[in-house]
Parts: sequence; C-alpha cells; structure tokens
Amino acid sequence: MDTPEVPPEDDDEVYEEKDSRKTTRGAPRGRRKRRGDAGLLRHTVPYGGKKKSWCWASYLEQDKAIAAPTKLFKEHQAFPQSKNGFRVGMKLEGVDPEHPSMYCVLTVAEVSGHRIRLHFDKYSDYYDFWVNSNSADIHPVGWCEKTGHTLHPPKGLKDEEFSWLSYIKLSKAQAAPKALFENQNTTVTPLGFRIGMKLEAIDKKNPSFICVATVTDMVDSRFLVHFDDWDESYDFWCDATSPYIHPVGWCQDNDRILTKPPGYPNVKNFSWGKYLEETHSSPAPARAFKGKPPHSFQPLMKLETVDKRNPMLVRVATVVDTDDHRVQIHFDGWTDEYDYWVDTDSPDIHPAGWCAKTGHPLQPPISPQELFESSEQGGCPTPGCKGVGHIKGARYSGHHSAVGCPYSDININKDSVLPDRLSGEMPGSGGLGRPRRTEPNPDIIPAPALTADKHLSANPNHLDKPGRGEKAGIGVASAMERSIKKPAGTEPKRRVGRPCKQRKVEEPVEEEMESEVSCIMETKGTLTLQQALHQSVFMPCTSPSPSSSPFCWDQHSKLLPTVAGITSSKVASWTVEEVIEFIQGLPGCREHVHTFRDEQIDGEAFLLLTQVDLVRIMSIKLGPAIKIYNSILMFKTAEESACNEL
Repeated sequence: MDTPEVPPEDDDEVYEEKDSRKTTRGAPRGRRKRRGDAGLLRHTVPYGGKKKSWCWASYLEQDKAIAAPTKLFKEHQAFPQSKNGFRVGMKLEGVDPEHPSMYCVLTVAEVSGHRIRLHFDKYSDYYDFWVNSNSADIHPVGWCEKTGHTLHPPKGLKDEEFSWLSYIKLSKAQAAPKALFENQNTTVTPLGFRIGMKLEAIDKKNPSFICVATVTDMVDSRFLVHFDDWDESYDFWCDATSPYIHPVGWCQDNDRILTKPPGYPNVKNFSWGKYLEETHSSPAPARAFKGKPPHSFQPLMKLETVDKRNPMLVRVATVVDTDDHRVQIHFDGWTDEYDYWVDTDSPDIHPAGWCAKTGHPLQPPISPQELFESSEQGGCPTPGCKGVGHIKGARYSGHHSAVGCPYSDININKDSVLPDRLSGEMPGSGGLGRPRRTEPNPDIIPAPALTADKHLSANPNHLDKPGRGEKAGIGVASAMERSIKKPAGTEPKRRVGRPCKQRKVEEPVEEEMESEVSCIMETKGTLTLQQALHQSVFMPCTSPSPSSSPFCWDQHSKLLPTVAGITSSKVASWTVEEVIEFIQGLPGCREHVHTFRDEQIDGEAFLLLTQVDLVRIMSIKLGPAIKIYNSILMFKTAEESACNEL
C-alpha cells in the first residue's frame, strides 16, 4: 500500500488566515483559497513505475477534463475545517453500520488523513469499518447515557456490568476528547418529525419496495427510519430532505404499490387510518418532508472517491452518469464493471485535492505499465489489483489470489463473506434478515425483477444503472406497477414483501449451476459416488450434521473418510501445500492439484470457495467439484458440532 502523502506546507491558507496577516493586504480570501486549491492539485503522488509521479493538474490538462467544483460538495464532503485529532487506541461510541439502530463501544484502530478505522471492542477486526472524523455517527464516551440511548457493551460483558470509567481504567485506554466530535454542538431545528410517527419509505437495500415505516430515533437533524415488522438491518438514517421517504398516503396519491408489514392480517384491505388506530400512532405531517435541492454534478467531472469494495482506499474517479439525487462513479483506469451509484450527499465522495489536503493516500488511475508489471510479477491475478486489501475486511491487509481479491470475478458482486457480527448467520443462510413474522399470500406476487437498463440497484456495488430521469420511488415504483395478480393455486406461494437480506447477487448463478447438476444426475441409472454426494450438497440436506441427519452424516463419512473429524478452524491454518496434499487424497481429484497451486489457495481461501467458484471460475470437473465442496461443508459442520459439545 502506498505510503501516506504529506500535505503541501502552504495549504493551511485554504481555511484560515494567520492572525498577523492584515485583511487589507494581498488578494481577498476567496482568491487565496482558489490559489490554495490549485496548490493541492499540483501535489504529486507515485505513479506508473519508478521515479514517476502523478498530479491532478497535469492529469486534468492532459485529459482536457474538469474537476468537480468544490461548491458542489456538502460541508461534510469538502475540505475539513480542522485536522483529524483522533489517535489509535482512543475509545468512543458509535453506530454499527450493519445494525443502524445500535450504538456500540468502539476503538480507533487506524488513522489515515481525515478518516479513521473503528473496531468493535472484543470482536474480530473482520468487522472494522471506516468513517470520516467528522461523521455524525460517532459520539464521545458517555453520550448514550446522557441522551437516553442504549449502549451495547463489548462482547462478553452484560449491560449492567459495563461502566466506562472502570472499562477505560482496566484497558488503560483514553477516551476520545469531546472536542473532536464536530456534531456535538449542532443546533437542533424542529423538524416536525417525532419518534413513533409513521411514514412510507423506500427500502434502500431493495429499492423496488416502498414500505410502511416508523421513526424510531432522532439525533440532531437526523432520524432513524425502521420498516414495520422487519429486523433492524434494513433501518437507515436520513434527514427531512431524503428522497427515500414520503408522507402517509403518498403511494396511493401517486398510484404506487405500498408494501404492507409482513404478517399483517388483512393485506388486501389495508388502510392507513385503521393501521394508525391499531398501532396508536400518528402520521408524520406532510409539511415535515422537504424537497432535496437539485445537485449540479455533470458527467465527465473528476473527483476523489472511497472505493466501496476496498474501503481503505480513495481513488481518482469520474462521474459517468447522474440522476435526480445520485451519481454513477467510474474509477479511472479500471473497466466499467466496477462502476456503481452513490448518493450525491455520500460522505465517501470528495473534491479533487481532498487527499492532498488531509494527508490521505490517493490511488491514481491504473496505468498500462502497471497492468503489464502486475501481470509479469505474479501475485493477485485481477488486472489492476496490487494485492492491497481483502474481501474479509481489515483482518488482512493484502491478498495473493482471486479468492481474497475484492475485485475478482469470484467476489465482485458479493456484499459480504462474513457471518453477521451478532447472530453468526452466514450470508445466504437465512435467519437474521427474516421478518419477525411472515404470512405468505398466494394471490399477490411481488414486483418482478427490474431489467438491467432500468432499475435502481439493491446493491450499491451492482453494475446496472437506472434509466435517465428515474428516481427512487418513481422509476422503481413504475416498474412495480407490472406486478401481476394470479388466481389462487396457480402459482407457488411466495412471501409478500422484500426478499431476505441474505439474498445474494450470485445466487441465481448458483441455482443455475445446481439445475445443471440435477439434469446431469438424472441421466444416470445408478447412484454413483458423485450422485450420493450431490444429494447431500444440493438437495434438502444442505448442511449435514450428526444431530440433524445422522444417516446423511454417516454416508458422508463413508464416502469421504479422509474428511471426517477435521474442523474448519484446523483447515484455516493450512498452507497452500497442505491444501494440495488434502486434494490429492480425495478420490478422483489428483489431476486438479495444479489449479490450487496456481491460484495459491491456502486454508482460509479454501474454506471460502463455493460451488460456482470451483466449477465456473476454477474450471474443475463436476464430479471432483462436488467432492471438494462437500468436504468444505463437512469441515464447517464439524466445527459447529465441536462448539456445540463445549
């Protein structure tokens, strides 16, 4: 990873004048500010090989491009007014980005320019996340107690056992000074919103749904939106200008479909009046909702953007498309498969020169020379990737194979490969993301999947984009109008409402592969080893375990005796050679050993492989792939069984 850049010495004049400088001398402050901005654009970073450098000024001139003007950015996105005073080891309180209703005990694990990496105390650093030091989601020690919010203590401590005073003393740590939190002295303007009020809101994870929602928390000028009878992982923070919220009755007035709370007893006859009476609540007043001012970003403008797939990095980027409240970002030098949409008020986009000003490393565009050198030197096989970062988060600072690469074909569309921090549920396993109660309705079919040329992505990293002019709740809702009502009994039952959060972008591909496997197996007349394993891997018994299906587990052990008794924690410590040795011992898999050696698959990478990875990416024949994948399942199940016995 590149070393952090040192800001130019004269850039402090961008923000403040020295006391000794008289206001009558020299140019007005605005002109000095522009000169300071220009100085930031001339700041150089290493680029394209030895003794070469890159700077914004030369790049813009060479491409005849323009940097997005600083005035287009919100205050929290533009050049900060003060330096980052956070230091590694400081303690604070903050919102969990994966569970937005939860405030947790956090520690500063890394400082880079104006950004900090935060760690959940007593949890794995897999779950560390980055925020700007002026983020509204972080608070000083004691803030939760002062404001009446619940603070979730470090893992292993009960709420009543936790005390900041004793915890800081015991850990010999320092509480982050209150002066570092810019949002603590914000003047609160009455919004018209109150906790408990109802509204209609767009599910940002599944934007084809406009749902019944409730205001469940308020901090300064922001409030938390919760979808009724869904778990809190869908919650999001916003303000009164958010395009994702609407007053009660908006869907009816605009001929849109309102998604009712799952399990509501009379979905067909849902009425807001009756629901408000049943829940003893009131609607948020229409006057409280404010229109979002139009943005002025234009295609081809240049800026600096946090790389969502590798959040430790900030890259040179270009706006390639816009809609009412979002821009589509393209990373210069990379292919457009890595493009994605972000809100124009996202804290992850910044003006050109932001990294130079704050001292954060900037990743310049990938040069053709770098592409050639990376392919010649080995390491990560993904073109343009330098092996920095890892799909499993901050635990690993780098990777050497496609399995750990955030940009590889294996991982490009994955939201996460980590189990949920609180429940331990793996993505795609079901459980945490399910609503608290469900009641399928066979008469109503959810909106069909939106087409690639017109849809609002449920995954911000998704490659597709909406058609021009579409906005959340408008273009998407119009697609929902294509929902079809079928006579009862003619269609299989499907749950009304949003898909579980565990649904993955790659899931249809896996289903397609499973279908192919099934077709192949049906052509066989006898139950071969591959067929027996296939039944346990792809049929209902997808997670064999001694307790839930002793017969299935017994069959596994007989078919693959070299696997029995080995846990995933042991496999995780294997070297590449140990993985190869294991593959050699599986019946009929010896010829694929070279693939694992070429891809440098060690134990941790081996446990991350899926059926699709093995067959489609690594080109392993179907029979061996089934045996290998089944082995991975057995390793994981053996680990679970060992834990349950403790």
